[in-house]
Amino acid sequence: MCYHLQMKKRSVSNRNRTAASGVVLGRERFAKISAVEGIELSPGMKKRAAEFDRRGLSGEERRHSIIRAYRRG
Repeated sequence: MCYHLQMKKRSVSNRNRTAASGVVLGRERFAKISAVEGIELSPGMKKRAAEFDRRGLSGEERRHSIIRAYRRG
């Protein structure tokens, strides 16, 4: 058999990372899954999410805003 270095197999962890990064849940689907788990958004969380949508923030900007809101200090 012939083996070429460029024909290496991908590792299992690499495939899992790629598959996981390709799935995005919408707000409605996430709410349904959360409801099954008994998790509900507070009125403040709903208000913040609506503000993020209104301002058109990216995922990174949303994360920074949430972290700032819950940071101690």
